[in-house]
Amino acid sequence: MLKTRNAIVLLAVLACMSCGDKQSGKTKAPTRVKIESTSTSGTYGGEVYVGTVEEREATAVSFTSMGVVKRMLVSEGQMVHRGQLLAELDPTSMYNSVEAAKASTSQAHDMVEQARSVYNQAKDAYDRMKLLHDNGSLTEIKWIEAETRLKQAETSLRTAESGVRSASAAEKIVRKNLDDTRLYAPVSGIIGRKQVGAGETALPSQAIVTILDVSSVKVKVSVPEQEMGRITPHTPSHIVVGAADRHVNGGLIEKGVQADALTHTYDIRIHVPNPDRKLLPGMVANVTLSAGNVGEAAITLPVTSVQKKSDGSLFVWTISADSTAHRTAVSIGHPAGNRVSVVQGLNYDQKVVVEGYQKLSEGTKVIY
Repeated sequence: MLKTRNAIVLLAVLACMSCGDKQSGKTKAPTRVKIESTSTSGTYGGEVYVGTVEEREATAVSFTSMGVVKRMLVSEGQMVHRGQLLAELDPTSMYNSVEAAKASTSQAHDMVEQARSVYNQAKDAYDRMKLLHDNGSLTEIKWIEAETRLKQAETSLRTAESGVRSASAAEKIVRKNLDDTRLYAPVSGIIGRKQVGAGETALPSQAIVTILDVSSVKVKVSVPEQEMGRITPHTPSHIVVGAADRHVNGGLIEKGVQADALTHTYDIRIHVPNPDRKLLPGMVANVTLSAGNVGEAAITLPVTSVQKKSDGSLFVWTISADSTAHRTAVSIGHPAGNRVSVVQGLNYDQKVVVEGYQKLSEGTKVIY
């Protein structure tokens, strides 16, 4: 009986050990990391500057007349399209002005009708008097009176017709002022800043909102005067904007011609494409300008992504097609800002871990 009991206990222990082995063999959840795909930078190895992203163009939009803002239909950072309604003034006073102008125009038309009736009567009398005058049957005084009455009627008619034209022009202006209580976007872009809110009084030509064209942007960099001579409109540049996680090659460079009196620096502006509109005015950019013409292209990575083994050799964590992490030995060049060139060990379009590498070991499954 004792042997049987011991056998049962042994089987139970073995079963528990087997169960533990199965649990320990469960697939571990993938480790989340942040990656960066390797790409070239033909400008690596030059001077590094700090720049600021600017809009391609800013358009201040304003009302043409004074009034109280009834509605603001846009907010800062909102994308708007040309012709879109942005804001409205309270139109009550303009409606009253339109009604008054319509009444004035109607009154002017009535005056024209009255003046034309008087003119027709004077013209008819003049025609009859002329027959008598030509036959010698009318005294000179009567003839002069007929001529005078006709000229007065003509003058009154012309004055009344001029009044109609003036009243019509005034009504047209007032109607335009009514239309101008609605403010439309003259261009497409992003609302940069709202200067006036609902309930506030807008003055003529006071900017209500600013529309920023960021379909492409400019990166402004202040360059010491002694370095301006080597910069041309086509000097290669590489731009890193951390806030937007963008690494791009810059385009045409605009060179300023007036130096800052205190710092003796000149502003340059580098054109940068921005099709996804992620680069926004005010973002800080690290800008690398090549020392000369386009040099040998290099792969660059954040300095922190390069790790060191105990023997002093360097490596980075790369991600293979099956989403597993692997140590990849690399050789690096000199750092520029917070990035470093990789001269050996990597190919283009490889995935390199730039955040979360502390949790990795060879073959770890990852998600990104």
